Amino acid sequence: MERKITFNELRKIKDSLPDGSIKKLAQEFEVTEDTVRNYFGGSNYTRGAAVGIHMEPGPNGGIVLLDDAAILERAKEILQEETV
Repeated sequence: MERKITFNELRKIKDSLPDGSIKKLAQEFEVTEDTVRNYFGGSNYTRGAAVGIHMEPGPNGGIVLLDDAAILERAKEILQEETV
């Protein structure tokens, strides 16, 4: 499922995740940690894969179109778990 989000919102979610969450997401989705970081706007394509994000310039860091929002939704669930 495609999803639009601003780059700043995407980075805020990544930066709010508790320690170990990137590793947890990588294990759950069977990808490398660098691939998860790329999903959240990183650019290490030597050790991580491209993940279907498309960026367009604009306010708040621009608009990001995610081809698949599964990692984003799981990251939000992790944040919810932390606040409960």
